[in-house]
Amino acid sequence: MINFSTYEVGAVLDGKLLIGGKWKTCDRKFESLNPATGNIIGKACNAGSEEVTEAVKEAKLARESWNKIDISERAKIFIKIGDELLKRSQEIKNLITMEMGRPLFESNIEVHKTSEMVKYFANEGKTFLEGDAIPINPYNFSFTRFEPVGVVGIIKPWNYPLLLPFWAIAPALIAGNTVVFKPSDLTPFVGIEIGKICQDAGIPYGVINIVTGDGFTGECLVSSDIDMISFTGSSDTGKNIMKNSADKLHRISLELGGSDAFIVFKDADIEEAINGAVWGRFMNCGQVCVSSKRIFVEDDIADSFIEGFVKKTRNLVIGNGLDPGTDIGPMVSIKQREKLELQVEDAIRKGAIIECGGKNPLSLQDGFYYEPTVLTGVTPEMSVMNEEVFGPVAVISVFENMDEAIALANRTIYGLGASVWTKNLDTAMRMSSQLECGIVWVNEICTLHPQCPWGGIKHSGMGKDLSRYGIREFVSIKHVNINFGTDKTRPWWFPYGK
Repeated sequence: MINFSTYEVGAVLDGKLLIGGKWKTCDRKFESLNPATGNIIGKACNAGSEEVTEAVKEAKLARESWNKIDISERAKIFIKIGDELLKRSQEIKNLITMEMGRPLFESNIEVHKTSEMVKYFANEGKTFLEGDAIPINPYNFSFTRFEPVGVVGIIKPWNYPLLLPFWAIAPALIAGNTVVFKPSDLTPFVGIEIGKICQDAGIPYGVINIVTGDGFTGECLVSSDIDMISFTGSSDTGKNIMKNSADKLHRISLELGGSDAFIVFKDADIEEAINGAVWGRFMNCGQVCVSSKRIFVEDDIADSFIEGFVKKTRNLVIGNGLDPGTDIGPMVSIKQREKLELQVEDAIRKGAIIECGGKNPLSLQDGFYYEPTVLTGVTPEMSVMNEEVFGPVAVISVFENMDEAIALANRTIYGLGASVWTKNLDTAMRMSSQLECGIVWVNEICTLHPQCPWGGIKHSGMGKDLSRYGIREFVSIKHVNINFGTDKTRPWWFPYGK
């Protein structure tokens, strides 16, 4: 394991591919940068079609023997993985922060949440994959069984480079599949560490394969001879994966973008709602699919809410994620920051008001920083209201009544999550039934429990992660019917004339 105890590593790391249980190199390399400084962390292999094809071949070869291992034994390996994550938490959280920038406090949460989730699937997977007996009549024994789909291609993003891969890897492997995993090209070394941890825990050769690389590597994986794709990322990329998978009829699970509504009614605990909104929008530098991207506040409390929200936003400490006092680290890349800047410029040009932020901090010019920003006076035609905003920019609008709040919240192509703040149970229940999304939190925001399903509707994807529903994404349902009747001939058989 790498010991990242300082801000920079003296030697540039050398990342390899994990194929068939062996770590292999290639001639094509790409750089992983520390977004807090712009310095090179390491160089990882940029896998092409040859390496991806080899990885898929190894996964296919390992599939039968892995599936023959009893699920209880497969689960024991993931208990070890969960323990190993906690044992190595100091090194892992430092690596996460160095590759994608977030504060160590948040990276530590990711490590512990990943361990919790992995152990959850290890402990509950066997129960979740028990088939059902189907009563028909005394002569038929009918039941279902769950069977692995085969080789699963897993493509996951940089914003949760440990958690998101494992919430596909763990259920997929426990269910008896084998995996080819492509990490983000912005966080390749976290992906490589996932392979090392799995190997150290005893996963056999070929069961998990790691191919680092750019978008072309992902395209090669999608078009390869796999049986399923599990993808988390942008909606546009998800649509392309669907198109490219159509000819092969790959099973697909997509967790895509979001533009979540955060809705505050006048009867809410305002101070608690402000705290929730600030954290829900700016955690992970606003680079979260379910963060509070569009905030709607009832008109009676709008002024006090905005005042409190802006005050807390101005007090957030921006800096290197490895500094203990940092609240918000850099954005993950210069490209992400440039896109955010264009969205803010569009809003200002169309009449939005900057309450705070809106620029790159002068004291932090080496990294990819952007000040926590609050916009009011926003309108539907602005890109900050109709596109996913993946950065530390909060937009606040005002509504007059519940019907308007519902209409504003649903005015988006996305449907991932929403957060509602109210003390009225009737309001909470009506909002939860009429909001067009896959997750609704009431008086809470962005909480993650492995027992609860996770996933969106509309352009936010299809399929579920986590819970019993998540592991069943990685299996096929087989129906078996056994007839024990004594009749030699069925009355509906040929010939019809007798």
